Amino acid sequence: MNPYVPALALAAACIAGVAVAAPPVERIKLPPGFKVEVFADKVENARSLALGDKGTVFVGTRSDSVYALADVNGDGKAEVITIAEGLNAPNGVAFRDGALYVAEINRILRFDNIEANLKKPLKPVVVFDKLPRDGHHGWKFIAFGPDGWLYVPVGAPCNICETDPDVYAALHRMKPDGSQYEVFARGIRNTVGFDWDPNTKELWFNDHGRDMMGDDMPSCELNHAPKAGMHFGFPYCHQGDTPDPEYGSKRKCSEFTPPALKQGGHVAPDGLRFYTGKMFPAEYRNRIFIAQHGSWNRSKKNGYRVMMVTLKEDRKTVDKVEEFATGWMENERAWGRPVDLLVMPDGSMLISDDTASAVYRVTYSK
Repeated sequence: MNPYVPALALAAACIAGVAVAAPPVERIKLPPGFKVEVFADKVENARSLALGDKGTVFVGTRSDSVYALADVNGDGKAEVITIAEGLNAPNGVAFRDGALYVAEINRILRFDNIEANLKKPLKPVVVFDKLPRDGHHGWKFIAFGPDGWLYVPVGAPCNICETDPDVYAALHRMKPDGSQYEVFARGIRNTVGFDWDPNTKELWFNDHGRDMMGDDMPSCELNHAPKAGMHFGFPYCHQGDTPDPEYGSKRKCSEFTPPALKQGGHVAPDGLRFYTGKMFPAEYRNRIFIAQHGSWNRSKKNGYRVMMVTLKEDRKTVDKVEEFATGWMENERAWGRPVDLLVMPDGSMLISDDTASAVYRVTYSK
């Protein structure tokens, strides 16, 4: 198969079970000294990533399955193990105290003692089942914060609409047992990636901009939420300075927190991770890496890459933005789309690709 088939056609082939060529990982371009290789392929619709205590990599999807990548035979090769099937878009995965937390559209499950039971998981515990069932922006990225709470977003059930601010277009959090569910931040159209600064312990998150306002408007956002109770503008104001054509007259942009960075129109930023490893050069440490999944409705495609953001010394504002990994798209055709990132204990970085159904490993050597 020509590796430059359209992204959607390749994804459809994977879902249909049609054999596809190995991901052409050699097309991914990185800075000097960096190397990328396939960590695992045939991981259908690979999206969110989480790391277990014993080195198992868990993979969520927007299909119906959750996977584990583990060297169960001790031969140094990762085996793809299906943890669960028949779920409702289990995109979100998080790990804590030996348990795997999985976010479906409408509920959170917990698989206890998962790394000791990869091939025969225990029956999952329902942690929380009061999330909306809306499919539009219903898939979730989840993560535990430095405060020990599980953070769970609920996207807007639309492209643009005014909804209950205590339910939709918000980032929520709860205790690990599902108790004390509360809103942390509002005005967030759809975040599929967030992380906490290892220095300040403050939250940074991506947000997808609305559609149907042209190729470049509005920009997708990188936002900084150092405390609870902040509002980031949706649906009234976009990119911090642009009133919505339909709802903008109801509230002023000055009422809301502007983005720390405008990432560009329709780049669809998904995964976001601070680099905390020691393998990469020292200047890379504590930088933000963002996987831009790529546009779907732009006349000329944008995104399909991993960006790198350096913060200023105040850890509140952006100093510079650079491309880190490119090559998934060329001549308006994409063979893959990066989704999430994960820093491994050895300092390497994993990148998931839901279109090529693969997970890549990025390493550095002098």
